[in-house]
Amino acid sequence: MFFYKNNPSMKGINPAEVIREGLAKTLVYYYPFAGRIMEGDNRKLMVDCNGEGVLFVEADACIMLEQLGDNILPPCPLIEEFLHDVPGTGGIIGCPLLLIQVTRFICGGFALGIRMNHTMADGYGMMQFLSSISELMKGASAPSISPVWQREQYLNARSPARITCIHHEYEQIPQSTDFMDSDKLFRTAIFFTPKVIQALYNHLSLSGSSQRCSRFDLVIACLWKCRTNALNPSNPDETVRLSVITNLRGKPGLNIPTGYYGNAFVYPAAVSTAGILCTAPLSYAVQLIQNAKAQMSEEYIKSVADLIVIKNRPKYATGWNFIVSDITRLGFEKIDLGWGNAVYGGVASATSNISFCTNFKNSKGEDGVVVPICLPPLAVEKFKYELEKITCEPLCRM
Repeated sequence: MFFYKNNPSMKGINPAEVIREGLAKTLVYYYPFAGRIMEGDNRKLMVDCNGEGVLFVEADACIMLEQLGDNILPPCPLIEEFLHDVPGTGGIIGCPLLLIQVTRFICGGFALGIRMNHTMADGYGMMQFLSSISELMKGASAPSISPVWQREQYLNARSPARITCIHHEYEQIPQSTDFMDSDKLFRTAIFFTPKVIQALYNHLSLSGSSQRCSRFDLVIACLWKCRTNALNPSNPDETVRLSVITNLRGKPGLNIPTGYYGNAFVYPAAVSTAGILCTAPLSYAVQLIQNAKAQMSEEYIKSVADLIVIKNRPKYATGWNFIVSDITRLGFEKIDLGWGNAVYGGVASATSNISFCTNFKNSKGEDGVVVPICLPPLAVEKFKYELEKITCEPLCRM
């Protein structure tokens, strides 16, 4: 979801019309998006570049953008209005790969909603695609970064395929209870202000840890620990995991070109027993996450590609596996379609066990991180309690 304020310099210009024109020009270069996914032998996915096109919805809302307040943040409660779920189009196979909706507000601002078939591209690929739309809308004759598709050239499995590493992220472990029923989950988000993030760093120091870590590692370590505590595992020896979605671009030995827009990520998993994770200091979770990310060698990446072929495209583990992606560096909020930067640009909501870290500046002008998350209703208060216990700060958006 992207939300844009009124820009007086764009008076009289219909955002839906110019975005649709920019989209049409961009699809000439990103033509696979206008096709449909097919499934072949061994569950192998392919794109039929049949030019059937994408879905584009134009709408009007009789409200001002300012009236939405924090409702532009995930979980956006109006997502069904801002991104109409066209019946029969939400599948993976044989359905449109993109659904785009422009909703105009009476103040002159608008919302841009996008649903993408994730088998086609990742966050970097979508950012590249949107940047191309922006450039072609503004008169460029071609995208500044030429799109590259040949995924079979860069990320194919070896011949013969062979699994040479341990992949906890695909290991299906039976869980004692099914607590993440997607139909019954409470969707919320947490805004980590600079003050809260500093409190987490202070927490590391107070525990005697001298380790250095990124803001992302620190935030997700906190969330993993608090989420596990809130879900209250009945068995302290239950195996719990946190999978870190990690970009492959720029990794030695892969030579993925700049314009590649297909999926190029893996998600190595940090593993612990629930009892130790819940009782150990925050530094313990941070160290596990850093260790998981450190294992992502060229051999590990090739082993993942081989595993997907050998096991016929298995699904990632869901039982006690919390998956988190850092999209703060993608710059979705900086996508300028002529109306300036977005007030908010990023994911609209979390899914049952997948969360995202995205940028946001609050009404006080504080630059922080928003993380949407899903929890069973009975775990929400416990989760809030655990977070505030670690940070010693009241948290926003709970």
